[in-house]
Amino acid sequence: MKRILVTGGSGFIGSHLCERLLEEGNEVLCIDNFFTGRKKNIVHLLSNPYFELVRHDVIQPYYAEVDEIYNLACPASPIHYQLNPIKTVKTSVMGAINMLGLAKRVRAKLLQASTSEVYGDPKVHPQVEAYWGNVNPIGMRSCYDEGKRCAETLCMDYHRQNGVRVKIVRIFNTYGPRMFLQDGRVVSNFIVQALQGKDITVYGDGSQTRSFQYVDDLIEGMLRLMAKPDDFTGPVNIGNPGEYTILELAMKIIDLTGSKSKIVHRPLPSDDPVQRKPDIRTAERELDWKPKVSLEDGLKKTIPYFEEALRQSGLKGM
Repeated sequence: MKRILVTGGSGFIGSHLCERLLEEGNEVLCIDNFFTGRKKNIVHLLSNPYFELVRHDVIQPYYAEVDEIYNLACPASPIHYQLNPIKTVKTSVMGAINMLGLAKRVRAKLLQASTSEVYGDPKVHPQVEAYWGNVNPIGMRSCYDEGKRCAETLCMDYHRQNGVRVKIVRIFNTYGPRMFLQDGRVVSNFIVQALQGKDITVYGDGSQTRSFQYVDDLIEGMLRLMAKPDDFTGPVNIGNPGEYTILELAMKIIDLTGSKSKIVHRPLPSDDPVQRKPDIRTAERELDWKPKVSLEDGLKKTIPYFEEALRQSGLKGM
């Protein structure tokens, strides 16, 4: 049994990770400041004697004896990370420093949850790990993009200077149950709008592309990366290389929900990437990993969650 610390463990991805780690017979310490995480996501785990929940902000140092650390703490949706951009930068940078310091002290292995946003609006397609990115350092999204890039820098410097065992995963668009109703990301936006019979809001002409992975595939990739020998640090892209235009996604969700929603267009936000698709050859080669859940199957698992969430919240569905 390993003792594993998960920062941001009550969030969308973190809660699925905590659940999986417990299923595999580990002791899990979940810390979260509940800025975007919710107790509802992990309430079913609280009765497990090997699960512990602590309210804590990773901007402040934390001390615990652990074997592994998954550093997921950071708001990931534009509406959340732009709400308090300075806090977002602090969470990414100071949070990484504090968790890497902890890993150094107790000789734990750390997995840093990075993001496809480190590639910015990419000039290389699909995005390979060797690509340095095309990021605006002073834009509205830079608090998140540059915060995550700096966290990667810190991981590699702690690794080279102090011998800390690190893994870096670059997470591409992920969806599934336990996302916020008002998450602000495209899959949740479209599903909620479709279920409520509202106009589906597409920014720009909808020709921009994204790749969408179901959360279970991501968790499997993260666990496989953490299990790799210490000489392999990554970064590794974990995402589904199936590429869809935003319009294609909107029409697929309308079809799966049986909605009568209409598609309306709004101006494209600044620095919004035109293309986003992972090159996953490193994950295939090093982790023997590739996604198993198709977009249609993943949406069929996700839509009922949002139907129930709308019902519980008292918001009217179709």
